[in-house]
Parts: sequence; structure tokens; C-alpha cells
Amino acid sequence: MRQEPSNEQADAQRILNDAQDRADLKRAVALLETPSITARMAALAGAPIEFGMSKLPNFAHSRIQKTVHSALHKAASAALWTVKDVPSKGSSTKTHKLAAAVSGAAGGLFGIAGLAVELPVTTVIMMRSVADIARSEGFSVSDPWVQAACVEVFAFGGNSKDDDASESGYYASRGVLSELTKNATKELVHIVGHRGAEQVTHAYAKKQAASWLAKLIDAVATRFGVIITEKTAAQIVPVLGAATAATMNVLFTNHYQDMARGHFIVKRLEQKYGAEPVERAYRELKSGVPALVPGKVDGTA
Repeated sequence: MRQEPSNEQADAQRILNDAQDRADLKRAVALLETPSITARMAALAGAPIEFGMSKLPNFAHSRIQKTVHSALHKAASAALWTVKDVPSKGSSTKTHKLAAAVSGAAGGLFGIAGLAVELPVTTVIMMRSVADIARSEGFSVSDPWVQAACVEVFAFGGNSKDDDASESGYYASRGVLSELTKNATKELVHIVGHRGAEQVTHAYAKKQAASWLAKLIDAVATRFGVIITEKTAAQIVPVLGAATAATMNVLFTNHYQDMARGHFIVKRLEQKYGAEPVERAYRELKSGVPALVPGKVDGTA
């Protein structure tokens, strides 16, 4: 007697049996499980990141972390609250890459000294691009939980050789943020569900949403800061000019655009099927293991 599939297994099979949803999830896997941004930066720089890290002044690491925290907070305010809320509108990825290239070229003229000026600008550009992609996937960027998901993207560095072989880079990153994200999302959902009737309540809701988003930004900024430190190190491996710094920024922006596209495809499918079935189907597509033994979803032969 064959064991009946669980609801999660059945729903995972539904995803894999739906041609469009399977194709979308397969695209998300391809985007989210790319080589890490660290590896791609090292390839562009033509030398291991470790070499550049050894050349960074001792004070640079803490200064970069402080700059990153400030930049992400500013980006959330300047980008997420100003992007026009038009769900399903096509995204302008090329425009944002060009803007990032210009910002990188300007920052490349001043090296580490220009980071405090260049990074906030580039981060706002990338945050707007992430929100733009979220919007193109049908999400309302005015929703607090969507804004939180936009911030989450900056915690995704891509698949690393250091990741456990049984754990995907994407879900490993989500796991690190899971407790904070879970609590924040619950609070945000509660706020959204109960706000509206009175102006006082609405104002309180906005304040609470901003507070939870700030906590999430701080958590993500710590991870993003490590990558920015590596990016800074990569840029000082050779004697880089403004053109190469611009190329580095395009690579950087392209990476987070890919992470955003994959992340919001997953989020969109989670709205339709639930988180656990999507994760199961994601892992099965990544590993090539079929969701169920041959047979119908209802368990009949």
C-alpha cells in the first residue's frame, strides 16, 4: 500500500505540474543559485578577494559597516516610499544599471575616500530597482511586508562554496533572517489588518511598521556590509580606473536585480501555494529529485 502524499507534497507537485509556475520557479532557482557575488567580483578584479582585503586599512572595516547601515536606512526611506505603486508595471533594469555605472565611475575617482558619497547613491539606485522588480511581479510596494521583502534582497549574496551541500544559498540566507523576518512579518500583517479607521491608529501603524523595518534593515546591513567590504577590497586589487569601477557597479547591480527577480517570483508563488510547498518544489528542481513517485496528486495510480 502506497503512502498518501502530504498536503505540502501534493501542492509541490501542483507547482511542478503547472507549466508556467514550474518555468517561473525554475528561473528563480537559476537566478538565486548563481555563483556568489564575491566570486564574480574576484573574477572581474582578476585576483582573489583575500588579497584586496589584506590591503584595506584597519579602520576601513568598521567605517564601511557604519556607511552601509546608514546607506540602507537612507535607501529604504528614499526609494521604497517614493516608487510609484503600480503593480505589474514592467521594470526598468537597464536604466538602473546605467545609473549605477555613472555612480560607480564617479566613486572610482576617489577610491575608499569616495565610498561614503558613492555608496548611499548606489544603494538607493539598487533599492529602487529591487522595488521596481517587486512591482513588476505584481506586488504593491506600499505594503509593509513587500518593503521588508525588498530589504531582504540585500542579504542574498548568491550560492557560496561555504554553504552546506544540503542547503541552498537562497534558503540558507532566508534561514539566517527567518526569526526576525517571521516576527516582523507577523507584526506588519497585524498592523496592516487593523489599521485604517482612525487617523491615530493609522499613524501608530506607520510608526510600528517603520520600527520593524528598521530592525530588519539593521540585520540585513550586517550581511550586506560584508559584501560591500569585499567589493571595496576587489576594487583596490589592481589600480582600477573609473571605467572599471563603473563595470563593478553594473555587476553588483545586476546581481541584486537577479536576486530580486528570483526572490519575488518565489514570493508570488508562495502567495498562491504557501511557503512550504514552494520551498519543497524549489529544492526538488535544484536537486533534480522528483516530488512524488509517479502517479496522480490524489494518490491514485
